[in-house]
Amino acid sequence: MPAESRDPLHTATATADAARADGIANPATPAPRTPLLRQWFADPRHGPLPVLLLLLTANTGVIDAVSILTLGRVFVANMTGNVVFVGFAVAGAPGFSLSASLWALAGFIIGAYVGGLLIRRIGRHRGRLFATATVVETVMIGAALIVSLAGGHTLSGAQNDLVAGAAAVGLGLQNAVVRRLAVPDLTTTVLTMTLTGIAADVTAADRVPTIIRRLLAVTTMILGAVVGALLVLHLGRSEGLGVAVALVAVTATAALISARGDQPWQSYSAAH
Repeated sequence: MPAESRDPLHTATATADAARADGIANPATPAPRTPLLRQWFADPRHGPLPVLLLLLTANTGVIDAVSILTLGRVFVANMTGNVVFVGFAVAGAPGFSLSASLWALAGFIIGAYVGGLLIRRIGRHRGRLFATATVVETVMIGAALIVSLAGGHTLSGAQNDLVAGAAAVGLGLQNAVVRRLAVPDLTTTVLTMTLTGIAADVTAADRVPTIIRRLLAVTTMILGAVVGALLVLHLGRSEGLGVAVALVAVTATAALISARGDQPWQSYSAAH
């Protein structure tokens, strides 16, 4: 029978069967949604990364609270604020440490450079990349803690700069690797676009899970900042850094465990 005279219904059915055989989803059929709890702990695309990145977000709040309140108003995680603080210090505004801000800026850039090296050397295994980065970050913030403990209640100018620089190396590395992991809305250090997304999408009913994820990121950083500030105000700088080290160490341990084996989320292709 000529192709022109075939039954249209038969042709449509055959096309749909072929599409299913090739793994092509029917556009009329909605994609199944991943349960909210699974999105954080066992997401098909990102595995445990979302909840681990929340821990790093909390750590950002803690460590920036420590740095701003005790190191001369310097950010070690948020370089937008830190660059502005450099400008304030250059202008002679009281209470801002130019040297600490510059050390933090340099440390952050070095950390990001090291992160780039890790990304190129470890290859396409997201689990190993994240695990390695968090282990190195633990070492760097641990080094900042050691300098802080050695300095006692009042740090010298050099010790202050070393604490800021060492912690910033860890956060720069974290930023580079988190950027490569590409988990939506979980940058761990910058919330400007996260807050923009919450406001812009608040009326979109289909974006509720996304808005919840963004709200959790904001809330987690606020809680980390509250904890960090309370530690500094009632105990001290080193106690705040100690909690930061503990948070990153817990994250690194969980990352090392989850990096074992060969799971779909460990491949970058699963994230898209």
